[in-house]
Amino acid sequence: MFIKELSFECYEDTQYAAVERAVNNYLDMLRYNGQILGREFPIAMQGAIFTTRLVCPEENSLSARFNSPQVTHALSGLTKAGLLAPKIKTIAEDLNSQQCATNFTPSWQILYTTFLDTCSPIRCGETLAPIPLYRTPEEISNGDRKSAIKWQEEWVNLDELQMNGSAVSSAALKELGEVSSKFFHRGSNLCKRIQYITKVPTYYYLYRVAGKSLQEEQNRPCPSCGGEWKLTAPLFEIFDFKCDQCQLVSNLSWDFKK
Repeated sequence: MFIKELSFECYEDTQYAAVERAVNNYLDMLRYNGQILGREFPIAMQGAIFTTRLVCPEENSLSARFNSPQVTHALSGLTKAGLLAPKIKTIAEDLNSQQCATNFTPSWQILYTTFLDTCSPIRCGETLAPIPLYRTPEEISNGDRKSAIKWQEEWVNLDELQMNGSAVSSAALKELGEVSSKFFHRGSNLCKRIQYITKVPTYYYLYRVAGKSLQEEQNRPCPSCGGEWKLTAPLFEIFDFKCDQCQLVSNLSWDFKK
């Protein structure tokens, strides 16, 4: 992934509030399309120039060919606020980020994230590398990829609740790990939509923690169809279960995982 610097220069007299709204809206639209990663983007003002640094999945993530209709509209909003189109400079490759997948149409893929991730939640089933959201052949929903970003944000919030042992940790675990939960239903529908537009089988990750014993965990059936889904060896040292019929993957309870 790559660190980029964007500079927005005023070409006419304008007001700070108008500039702030236009720039932040543009960054939001880029984020909802998967072209930039993260949630907070500090903006520095130096005279008539406003500058920010961002992380992008690929070196060419900000190419106009990846823009959603919302990004294109936000660009016109910059002009209305008295700003030129942003000047884009590549700073360097981000050493702390994961490398993106090189194959955007693998044999299968997974809707998967962790509480530390800001990268795309669509992961290559062959390498687990993230596939940039804007690489889907068409928008996932409503003109961009916002639905996938919002699913990821909610997953992270639920995971933080259960990890912190909050008063609603059991409810959060149910949402993350049970096929009867509303969150699973939402994620499953998102998988179906992604599979439909990419033509790639898309699996859903069911988080698993707790359990009574290691033996019971190893013998537990697929929670959706009741079939056998234990793998002979873990995938990526994470997934111990995979059901091709229900398109689910899961881990041995983290309480018993070595």
